[in-house]
Amino acid sequence: MRVAMNLLEKIPESASQELLTELLNADGVRIERIVSFGQCSPDGFWYDQDDHEWVLLVEGSATLGFENGPGLNLKPGDFVNIPAGQRHRVEKTDLSGRTVWLAVFYENKLK
Repeated sequence: MRVAMNLLEKIPESASQELLTELLNADGVRIERIVSFGQCSPDGFWYDQDDHEWVLLVEGSATLGFENGPGLNLKPGDFVNIPAGQRHRVEKTDLSGRTVWLAVFYENKLK
């Protein structure tokens, strides 16, 4: 029997750390729900991933920074594809509530 799940359910009102929930992991693709409560990347830290990342901001607000290029201010419904090896960071997330992301990581076939 199939059971529908809801991306916005079972999220606490606050947390001291980001919450990562793996929703799918199969055949070169991983889908995660990420919930931020004002967290951002530590000073000097950059994500530098082997896989591509497509990310959708579902709820809240956020600013992504990129090592080579301007940052992006995101609102609900905004999405961005981040190529493998593109150094990026979370500059800020909503301080007054939760920020919910849907992140799809997929293999870099050019390895």
